[in-house]
Amino acid sequence: MEKLKQRWGISSNFQLVVIFVVFAITGSASAKLAGPFTELLGISSDSIHPILYWVVRLLLIFPIYQVLLVSTGWLFGQFKFFWNFEKKMLRRMGVRIK
Repeated sequence: MEKLKQRWGISSNFQLVVIFVVFAITGSASAKLAGPFTELLGISSDSIHPILYWVVRLLLIFPIYQVLLVSTGWLFGQFKFFWNFEKKMLRRMGVRIK
């Protein structure tokens, strides 16, 4: 845990627990919200091939996750950490954010 705290620039165990909770909430919520978004787009496993349905659903999870990660981090008082985390992740994918 100390290596992770050092790598992320975190000083307390409490902050580490809060960050883990935010990751857990965000992952679960984005997977859950992808269903209503596919329905909103008129996509269901009955209307298209099931494999294509799951590919679309997984592609929807990514942007939902990005937005939820920063906003949930803000709610838990960890906006700076998650905003830097988000920028680093997007930079690795080739997206530049100032």
